[in-house]
Amino acid sequence: MTTTFVESNSVSTFRPMAPRRSADTGLATSFITNLILKTFYYRSDMVGFEVARELRLPFSIIDEHLESLRREKLIEVKGAEGTGTATYRFTITQHGRDRAREALKVSQYVGPAPVTLKDYTDGLIAQTGGREGLNATILQAGLSHLVLPDEVISQVGPALSSSRSLFLYGSPGNGKTVLAEAIGRAMGGDLLIPHAVEVDGQVIKLFDPVFHGEAEEQDHGSDELTFLGAERPDARWIVVRRPVVFAGGELTLAMLDLTFNEREGFYEAPLQMKANGGVFIVDDFGRQLVSPRDLLNRWIVPLEKGVDFLSLHTGRKFPIPFSSMVVFATNLKPQELVDEAFLRRIRYKVEMRDPEPADYMEIFTRECRARGMEPKREAVSWIYRNYYNGKEIPVRACHPRDILDKIVESARFHGETPELTPDAIDLVCRSYFMC
Repeated sequence: MTTTFVESNSVSTFRPMAPRRSADTGLATSFITNLILKTFYYRSDMVGFEVARELRLPFSIIDEHLESLRREKLIEVKGAEGTGTATYRFTITQHGRDRAREALKVSQYVGPAPVTLKDYTDGLIAQTGGREGLNATILQAGLSHLVLPDEVISQVGPALSSSRSLFLYGSPGNGKTVLAEAIGRAMGGDLLIPHAVEVDGQVIKLFDPVFHGEAEEQDHGSDELTFLGAERPDARWIVVRRPVVFAGGELTLAMLDLTFNEREGFYEAPLQMKANGGVFIVDDFGRQLVSPRDLLNRWIVPLEKGVDFLSLHTGRKFPIPFSSMVVFATNLKPQELVDEAFLRRIRYKVEMRDPEPADYMEIFTRECRARGMEPKREAVSWIYRNYYNGKEIPVRACHPRDILDKIVESARFHGETPELTPDAIDLVCRSYFMC
């Protein structure tokens, strides 16, 4: 893989250049040939440059494989839409269909050609190894939509800046999950990842629109340049938003290993691989189907060494970078979840405490304005006097949002304009706090 580094305002300046020859892809000749044949199987006939676009490879590479397929009478020329082989329209023969079906029995992967494990590893390290951390100003701007004590910013900042693991704990409803997600977004910037990665002829599908967003395809220029194989970015890599991978109580150990689809014959990357270069949030830690101790045993090496190990169904074990910032969030007591050794490996521990009155008022004000309501200090005083103090109910950061939602919903049901009156507040608080 040829790589250049260019000046850019984005976080990543890594730009892999397209391979010039088939050997430069690192993929076996038979792998590329079978991928082309499987593509023809589903498309029947294609113009030469369309094949190049499907596989995200320069036509100069595709051309040599098309010629080989023609010699074996697996495809044939149906016509031409211009001058040059790139404009020839090829169609698959019956012999080609038979060969394609044999290839599909091994793997039904069809799409952009994968990059090698080495190229993926080198590319990820190039984008994360020397990345500058966030400073206080950038972090505060990224978290400005949240009402947080300065102490929390001061504690979270160094963890985010150094991409170290972070343990958020405290009572439910005080914004641990919201903060964890905001941390992921605060990192910002873009990332280049391949559609898929090849290991020992096996394909691992990496790109996931759920976590990476919709692919922002690179500008590959004119078709003529594609045909000629001029130096250009490697189209097998795509620009994605920095991933924020979220896993809650549904997390199992199986989700942290390669998932082999026996029907389709290729792998789906595990969650931590999809999170590389971004943030991996383990929410409701301690309530997973897997025990905290088992999760520790699975991640003890990745958290310390920055390297994880995955296994193919063939038995081949190989390393991948573990370069995501892991954020654990729980409302359980940390000491009851894990032992001292685990807590030591999580460098930063931050308690999300109940909001102070001034912070509560700020949250209440923001939530009112978000709903087009005029905030009233006396409404907050009423809630404190009659519920938090009067009934010894713990104060939570989520209460303003929930109470105001209920007031709006109640007013809508009665065809009224929502107002912060004592009667309206009491109506919703009695059912919300069950008192």
